Amino acid sequence: MIEVVLGWPPSELSPNKRLHWAKLATAKKQYRQKCNSVAKEQLKKFKKVTENIPEILVLEMTFIPPDRRNYDRDNLVARMKSGIDGLADALKINDKRFNTVISTMDSNYLGGFVRIRILQEIPYGKKNQEFISQDEGIYRQRRESKS
Repeated sequence: MIEVVLGWPPSELSPNKRLHWAKLATAKKQYRQKCNSVAKEQLKKFKKVTENIPEILVLEMTFIPPDRRNYDRDNLVARMKSGIDGLADALKINDKRFNTVISTMDSNYLGGFVRIRILQEIPYGKKNQEFISQDEGIYRQRRESKS
């Protein structure tokens, strides 16, 4: 397990914010670079773990808001896209390896940061298992009952 703490995503990255594309691109670039440098510094203590990162990962984000306002969790996840890209850059992986994203809100504390835990995903079933549709299962039962 890897745990990293990143800064609160700026409001300019909100999907509900209507910014000029150039200002939005600048805000995304700045937040991505900031998260990349912070993550690189924090990942130094996880040297052995970061050398053998599994192929499929779970990204668990806990949002600790800067104030008592109510925040939309879906919006916060969208605001973190640039931050997740910066974290993936620091880990030297493609962010598509984060197969599952879990987000929680911890309103009991204030602080204005995002605690991220990266875990290995435990797969269901076998990797190359053939998909069996419900209809195919019914037809198989009918064929077997006729024989």
